[in-house]
Amino acid sequence: MLCIFEVYFDTQMNFVEELQWRGMIHDVMPGTEEMLKKEATAGYIGFDPTADSLHIGNLVQIMMLVHFQRCGHKPFALVGGATGMVGDPSGKSSERNLLSEEVLKHNQNAVKKQLEKFLDFSGANKAEMVNNYDWFKEFTFLDFIRDVGKHITVNYMMAKDSVKSRLETGLSFTEFSYQLVQGYDFYWLYKNKNCKIQMGGSDQWGNIVTGTELIRRKANGEAYALTTPLITKADGSKFGKSEGGNIWLDPVRTSPYKFYQYWLNSSDEDAVNFIKIFTTWTKEEIDSLIDQHMEAPHERKLQRELAKDITIRVHSENDLEMAVKASNILFGKNVTEDLESLDEATLLALFEGVPQAELTKTDLKNCASITELLSEATKNTIFPSKGEARKMIQAGGVSINKAKVTDPNQKPEFNLLQNKYLLAQKKKKRITI
Repeated sequence: MLCIFEVYFDTQMNFVEELQWRGMIHDVMPGTEEMLKKEATAGYIGFDPTADSLHIGNLVQIMMLVHFQRCGHKPFALVGGATGMVGDPSGKSSERNLLSEEVLKHNQNAVKKQLEKFLDFSGANKAEMVNNYDWFKEFTFLDFIRDVGKHITVNYMMAKDSVKSRLETGLSFTEFSYQLVQGYDFYWLYKNKNCKIQMGGSDQWGNIVTGTELIRRKANGEAYALTTPLITKADGSKFGKSEGGNIWLDPVRTSPYKFYQYWLNSSDEDAVNFIKIFTTWTKEEIDSLIDQHMEAPHERKLQRELAKDITIRVHSENDLEMAVKASNILFGKNVTEDLESLDEATLLALFEGVPQAELTKTDLKNCASITELLSEATKNTIFPSKGEARKMIQAGGVSINKAKVTDPNQKPEFNLLQNKYLLAQKKKKRITI
């Protein structure tokens, strides 16, 4: 049976109002809302290709484009192949290393694949991906300072916070000129793609308004700007960071299990903010969910729904299923079946940092008992002696693959996880074999 689903966008939705109730507006240029209400227009956000993956800090800007498209407007995602070669000083305390063209191209392709998971690249207001290297690669330095530099004064550029904050520590001409390069991006998109609004994080305000100023002076046109606040967590810690660093959208850099856990472990206060910012649910749906959560906060319904929705959109339903099973293994009971069904990547992510001991399948086969396996065969990494292993087993303090063992003389015949691992647990300590 075949079904055809019609996807449509609500042109009656007010983009600025939508962002306001979601807590996603920091600065907005006067006239922006009126312009967007008058006509469906095009707007863009730039993404920095200095890594081969975006992280959840970038999700705020991705969701801006998602809502922009939902409101009937046309989103452009600019991958900065050219600006990535320069380096934006905004929010930086020192100049970063410049990347080669080859590395940047690889990163751009990876970022594009991630953005395609969120934006609709078909239909009347289909999203488009652009790369500013395409219009900068033939732009000579002399042409740039003649056609762009003459329109923006040094005094104007020096007044930007991104410049003033670096004057004492030092700012290269390369980084100083960044706002002109980004400003020209806006001008080019305005002239060639009818792009009238640029959006970004609040730290980008200075660069964005340089673009609106360039459009005013060079094209005698009107362009607009809108920025989001920088997301902070209720406890003061930095959003998008864990003990291991950034939370990436790439499953190789951050496993779906760890990604899921990040959202699941949100505080109630953060979850209320995050579910507005990172989902497309309506205000009524979110308010209802918050009310349900408040009735039984110990069930963490808000966190579970948030983690579920974002994990599926960034990864997949199968990855969500693995992440939920992995969570149940840590905190549930009777989970041997779930443990055996985990894929290897999730299994290793779940027990990352747990001590490991290695032995061959022949060594395992030759073990006379579970006691010998947990002591001598693993070179005493789990138990220092047979006697201690035997005593712990008899006391019910040992599990293999989450199933308790009580007979110290039992033959170690267990199903190997992924045909190569055993999970041994004594009391609350775990070790993979």
